[in-house]
Amino acid sequence: MKKTKLNKAHYILNGKMVEFAGWDMPIQYSGINTEHNAVRTYGGIFDVSHMGEIFLRGKQALDAVQYITSNNAAKLKPGNIQYSALLTKNGCFVDDILVYMLSENEYLLVVNASNIDKDYKWIKEKAVHFDVDINNESTDYSQIAIQGPVSEKLLSEFTKEDLCAIKYYHFIKGEVKGIDSIISRTGYTGEDGFEIYIKSDEDTASKLFLDLLDKGGKYNVIPAGLGARDTLRLESGMALYGNDIDNSHTVLEANLSWILKLKKGDFIGKNILLKQKNEGINRKLIGFELIDRGIARHGYPIYVDNKEYGTVTSGTYAPYLKKAIGMTYLPVERTEIGTKFQIQIRNNKVLAKVVETPFYKRDK
Repeated sequence: MKKTKLNKAHYILNGKMVEFAGWDMPIQYSGINTEHNAVRTYGGIFDVSHMGEIFLRGKQALDAVQYITSNNAAKLKPGNIQYSALLTKNGCFVDDILVYMLSENEYLLVVNASNIDKDYKWIKEKAVHFDVDINNESTDYSQIAIQGPVSEKLLSEFTKEDLCAIKYYHFIKGEVKGIDSIISRTGYTGEDGFEIYIKSDEDTASKLFLDLLDKGGKYNVIPAGLGARDTLRLESGMALYGNDIDNSHTVLEANLSWILKLKKGDFIGKNILLKQKNEGINRKLIGFELIDRGIARHGYPIYVDNKEYGTVTSGTYAPYLKKAIGMTYLPVERTEIGTKFQIQIRNNKVLAKVVETPFYKRDK
């Protein structure tokens, strides 16, 4: 298995390690529910160094980004970040990504860990006609996520940068404990927080992770693993590639039309999506909560009008909301809030209803 440069720290902290997308990663330390609720009420620190960093540099960097992504990168300014997607010719997902505009001719695409090699190959192939250099620099970077209400207070003890001035989905280049960093106000938890990108050796990266936890102790900040990251993102209504979004569902079906800019120039998948928007969709990703007792897990069968229709794409017991929630695709005519359907849990069919997402939204 591949190891992040923070791997040593996870063993020092007695993390429960598992294989994830080929990486040796902590699924939890003190327990998923404990870590989840800590992030909601105080703070948690995650190793997300398994994520990928692909850079596009050159005179036609923007043109290339515009062609391979669904959102409108022309609206970005240096220091801005955009949620977007790499799409197939059918308007489905190659991956969902973050686009960072570093400068006029330089962009950083942050991609999912399981898709790094696939995305890199795909981007190089699709952007071959543009005057742009494309480099996969994922192994050079470590990424630490500090998430939760006290994240700004904690990180301010490690940097002289004005963190208050960094708006949501913005970033700056600065130093964190003397280390050159990209400091980004982003996250995958639904809470306020930061993601720090650093180039460093293993000792430096692990020490920073442990030092953040040491200082964070007075704020009740704890280490958090992939388990809590998943329950936090689901509670916050955020889609997961491979579960809720994939290469068989379009952006419109995934209820992500806000990252689709059909009025910009040509991009991969545009014609199909334009046609689908005009003609309408047959299915849509929705959020649900269970009415009956039980927990609906990924892959459990869905029944609409007593006929099997797909499966649960994501499902869990939400530790903060204290209810069973999930996502699935339903026929578009059955996606109105309050609509009931059934989910097969073991030998029983339990009742669920469509609810608004996100399930949880923090107070700002």
